[in-house]
Amino acid sequence: MTNLQIAYLGPEASFTHLATQALFPTDCLLPIRTIPECIEMVSNGQVEVAVVPLENALEGTVPLTIDYLFHEAEVNVIAEILSPIAQHLMVHPNNSEKWEKISTIYSHPHALAQCHKYLYYRFGKVPLEQSSSTAAAAKYVSERADECIAAIANTSAAAEYDLKIVEHNIHDFHFNHTRFFVLSKKKRCIETKGHNGQVKTTVMITLPKDDRSGALHQVLSVFAWRQLNLSKIESRPLKTGLGQYFFIIDVLEDEKAPMMIGAIEELKALGCEVKSLGSYYTYETKAEVPSE
Repeated sequence: MTNLQIAYLGPEASFTHLATQALFPTDCLLPIRTIPECIEMVSNGQVEVAVVPLENALEGTVPLTIDYLFHEAEVNVIAEILSPIAQHLMVHPNNSEKWEKISTIYSHPHALAQCHKYLYYRFGKVPLEQSSSTAAAAKYVSERADECIAAIANTSAAAEYDLKIVEHNIHDFHFNHTRFFVLSKKKRCIETKGHNGQVKTTVMITLPKDDRSGALHQVLSVFAWRQLNLSKIESRPLKTGLGQYFFIIDVLEDEKAPMMIGAIEELKALGCEVKSLGSYYTYETKAEVPSE
């Protein structure tokens, strides 16, 4: 796969940008403002591939990504990228000597949550403002040299927008990683060097409408007796009423494997609605090197 047009959650130097560059170093990368716009672009055929954040090890799933894939778009996951995340506090160089007096801190909601302890104890009275991405926050701060404000973002964002990192690694826990989905209109699986060798399939399941007791147990039993290993199960509201959910399940098997084909057929026979997002490999990127 070469010379692709790839949409990603921007702007440049966002964590999604870094993950996309790692897997597609020679392709045409297009920064897009929001997750729904990224997914719509690949769904409508405006680009061949889109990369969006899916889940963070500290803050969990990105609801907007999952909900849009379930309710709005018919696209396939063709790979996932696992990237280490390091958060840093940065200011405009003009304010590097007075950064401890910052009036507002900007970042993506997940990044703010990942740094909750630091922000609470270090800047407990400073307002926090949400941005569409960490890089967007850095860009915003770079354009306001006369305001003593800060952004939380990565080292690439600091370099891209000429900001000064004043506090490194302010995230609350050491193991901070994010999963990114690589999406395509075509059902295919990227298989290049560097994947972990384990095929994974993501399915979205809606339980039978008759609300019978033990329905979720029946669903899990479909995988259990076939010895299909589940690496994740999570529920999300169906948006049709309280107590109504769909389930996102990651299965460590190819959807074309006989046992998976049988599992999906049995789920449908039970009255479940099943939407497979496809089978894919995981690619891991290297940790960033903090710039001093």
